[in-house]
Amino acid sequence: MNSIKKNRLYDEFADLWPLVSAPEDYKIEAAYWRDALHAKLGPGKHEFLELGVGGGNNLSHLTGDFQATAVDISEKMLAVSRALNPNVTHHVGDMRNIRLNRKFKAVIIHDSISYMTSEEDLLATFNTAKAHLEKDGVLLVAPDWYIETFNGPEVSHNVRKNSNIELTFIEYLHDPDPSDSTIEGVFFYLMKDGKNLRIEQDLHIFGLFTLQTWTNLLNKAGFRVEKWPHPVHSDQKRAYLLVGILENSKNT
Repeated sequence: MNSIKKNRLYDEFADLWPLVSAPEDYKIEAAYWRDALHAKLGPGKHEFLELGVGGGNNLSHLTGDFQATAVDISEKMLAVSRALNPNVTHHVGDMRNIRLNRKFKAVIIHDSISYMTSEEDLLATFNTAKAHLEKDGVLLVAPDWYIETFNGPEVSHNVRKNSNIELTFIEYLHDPDPSDSTIEGVFFYLMKDGKNLRIEQDLHIFGLFTLQTWTNLLNKAGFRVEKWPHPVHSDQKRAYLLVGILENSKNT
């Protein structure tokens, strides 16, 4: 797999994102995030920060109820999110170390958290969230997988088209080394333009940790953790929206 280029979706293929993943795909899932934010923050159009916003699909369903600021490490993906969420302030930055020097009622991290491949990465990200939270602030994070729930190999695909191309997107997930904390995702792009077919591939490395590891690291960063049901997977596998409430004495 070392010969396959990595993370091309967020760079040279960023313009394909609306075909890979559309905003309507997130409508049901976003409702869980909205309900959790309302439950913890109460009424009002509160401000939150999203780390790792990507193309902004999940965010697009929340901007009607909240004020948002967004961060992503990819300038090209931020351009996609800006087009979808024009009223949101966007910043380029790494979720592990960015500091905006302001605080929010909540911080949310969607599936981009899956790119944290070590416990050190996760803890650094949780400390970033803490640095941007007000007193009694809330962190929402939803890993795609836990060791307890990943049952690879997994294959998924979709087909979408726009006025220029038809894209068949295939995602293959597997765990080549169960002894480490990562899994691999190989993405295939079949791009059809009239009679021409172009095929490209793309390697992504994701972190895989136990649910207890997530909880322990959130605790270490100063959060009390609640596990909320998050039944968003088509195969009905268990998933949790982790809700971290910042402990007052540890907010620095």
